[in-house]
Order: sequence, then structure tokens, then C-alpha cells
Amino acid sequence: MAYDPYGYGSQDPYAQSYSQQPVQQHHYYGSAPVAAPTNGMATASMICGIIGFFACGLTSILAIIFGHVAQSQIKRTGEGGSGMAVTGLILGYLLTVGWIVFWFLYILGLAMFAAETGSTTTY
Repeated sequence: MAYDPYGYGSQDPYAQSYSQQPVQQHHYYGSAPVAAPTNGMATASMICGIIGFFACGLTSILAIIFGHVAQSQIKRTGEGGSGMAVTGLILGYLLTVGWIVFWFLYILGLAMFAAETGSTTTY
């Protein structure tokens, strides 16, 4: 092996340099994986379920309908949004049952009040 006084590297053509590792180049063809699009009916179901709190349960029926349609579309197409569809269904059913119970008790209370005030006479 020859001595290099000028620092140009080894003069030995068969000498190996162990300090440098070979550079590996990675070639990625195509694009990054893309998440499945969210189903629009699932989004509508969840929004209608949330709005049902403020709209006296009027949109909760729509939340139930949109939720069931969204779940069938998600199973068929593989789109995302299953959690939103389930959330819309749960909110829709809870609000629908809650408002039905509320209106039943309200009407029952009115009927009991009317029956009580109409049946008593002081004469």
C-alpha cells in the first residue's frame, strides 16, 4: 500500500474502504395510500342526530333513516364513516324515544289536569 502525502486517497486500486457504507436509494412508485372517503349519508345521520336535540326531535327520524342507508352503503362500497352512522343511529333512536315519552307524559298530564278540574263542583 502506498503512502499518499497529498491526501488524495489510497494509491492501491484494490484497497477497500470500510468506513463508507453503500448508499441505498429507495424508489417509491405511485402515491401514498389514500384513506377511504367518508360516506355522506353517515355525516348527514350524525348531524341530524345532533340537531335533533335542538329541533325537538324532528330531525331524529331523518338521523335513523340516513344511518341505516349509510350502513348499507358502507358495507357495499367499503367507504369510511361507519362510526358516524352508528352515532347518528344511536342519537336518532334515543331522541325519538325520549321525545315520544315526553309528549306522552305531557298529554297524559294535561288530560289528568283537565279531568281533575272538570269533575269537581262546589255546588
